[in-house]
Amino acid sequence: MDPTTGNSSGNSGDKSGVLQFSFTRIQGDFVLDIDGDFGPGITALFGPSGSGKTTTLNCLAGLFRPDRGEIVLHGRDLFRGSTKTFVQPDRRRIGLVFQDGALFPHMNVEGNIRYGWRLTPEGERRVDVDHIVELLGLGPLMGRAPGSLSGGERQRVALARALAMSPGLLLLDEPMASLDARLRGVVLSYLRRIHRDLQIPIVYVSHSISEVLALADDALVLSEGRAVASGLPSRVLLDPAVSGIVQDDAIENLLDGTVTEPGGDGVSGRIKVGSAEIVTPPTGREIGATVIAALGAEEIILATERPSGISARNVLTGAIIELEPAGDRVYATVDIGAPVLVALTPGAVEALGLVRGQNAFLVFKTNSVTLLDAAPEPRTTTG
Repeated sequence: MDPTTGNSSGNSGDKSGVLQFSFTRIQGDFVLDIDGDFGPGITALFGPSGSGKTTTLNCLAGLFRPDRGEIVLHGRDLFRGSTKTFVQPDRRRIGLVFQDGALFPHMNVEGNIRYGWRLTPEGERRVDVDHIVELLGLGPLMGRAPGSLSGGERQRVALARALAMSPGLLLLDEPMASLDARLRGVVLSYLRRIHRDLQIPIVYVSHSISEVLALADDALVLSEGRAVASGLPSRVLLDPAVSGIVQDDAIENLLDGTVTEPGGDGVSGRIKVGSAEIVTPPTGREIGATVIAALGAEEIILATERPSGISARNVLTGAIIELEPAGDRVYATVDIGAPVLVALTPGAVEALGLVRGQNAFLVFKTNSVTLLDAAPEPRTTTG
């Protein structure tokens, strides 16, 4: 196993002692032969359908037994073929969340959440259930039955149930795949909050480049049961070596924002993203509301001088921090207080003489921005 290696993310830190694995599992004609070294951050498993992403998660969780190899989490052997070591799933302290949430239908929301907590020995309980409920905004839902919940609510309850067992690792199998597009921002911001507040390593399966770029510190790209690239998502996913896997996926920037002007009645809205203010369609939200702004990398024009006499309302300034070739595109990452990815042609890069560290202007129309709901911040209480 010799995947092409990209530059590692600085967010990941020292990877030793978190999750290392190298194993093979044979399922009929399909052979998963994979290794990885994951840090304490959020690591994405990326690849097309049938590449082995879900099988990898099932092996890590103990639902599948590899044919050979080893899996080590926080220095503890979960599987080692040479010594016939195999730790059962319920003893691995790993939380697993499927696409549909897979809640217990005979329990209400509170019963589902407390199920894993009750099974966790008292001395191993590091996560407070009340904190999880507040973190994920589940207080009003505690008495509800799973059948009465929306898709987004079910996913939040499933996350809470997995977290209540104080896992040393959280595995997420495409948690946004079955959700309405408008809920992407909500679940995305909840996942960011979980990692920020609880500091639990996360392995996140996705086939969306945009989600991975917005969420992950590192990425491992799979194809036909093997790892073909690993490292910093903005480099790995745009690497020409894997462009055949990702070339048909339109790339969106998913940017955290705060409403500064709601707009309405023909008046545009405004949001703060990083150190920039972006003009948007009317937000339908109050001042101070958190949102996620979706902005396609292909929708942005990059200029080396401030343009004038144009209809586009957004002209933002920033510094080019990366220029990554990817097939027939070059992706520039521009820092506006938040990184924004811009799709360019190689000819445009050459004609403009673009280099890292150069100042640039990002130009795009108001209607190029789509606002997604974000998870509201939990209320803080004082004693």
